[in-house]
Amino acid sequence: MSDINFRLNGREVSYSGSAADRLLDVLRNTYLCTSVKCGCKEGECGACSVLIDGVLFNSCCVAMGAIEGAEVVTMEGFRETRRFEVLDRAFGELSAVQCGFCIPGMVLAAEALLSQNPQPTEEEIREGLSGNLCRCTGYNAIVNAVGLAAKEGKGLW
Repeated sequence: MSDINFRLNGREVSYSGSAADRLLDVLRNTYLCTSVKCGCKEGECGACSVLIDGVLFNSCCVAMGAIEGAEVVTMEGFRETRRFEVLDRAFGELSAVQCGFCIPGMVLAAEALLSQNPQPTEEEIREGLSGNLCRCTGYNAIVNAVGLAAKEGKGLW
């Protein structure tokens, strides 16, 4: 065991545990990031999505040793940003949220997409969200919400 140092939602943290521990488990159990959910444990559903150095990852597939020195952002950190406000408003306005289980992953996927492509087409939005499953809302409202956020947040991304 050795200390693994990284930034979590803008603050320096140090994890003393096995480098093989799953980031998902550490985020939920050690740092109480409850937005990161265990859905499939295989990287198929996106419920455990996080941003690592700005790139979207399924935290269930990331070993702690891989994040030494990295910046990890969960919904707990992202919700403090102006970009989140724009996405949140768009999701609410277009009724793109029902149970909320998938929404943290969807919003972080939208953030990852919009940071790389601030004015995506509908097809690009669908592709950007493709690793995230939703069983309640349906994808059309979510896709439309990301498109609305891109329009309303012009200049933020």
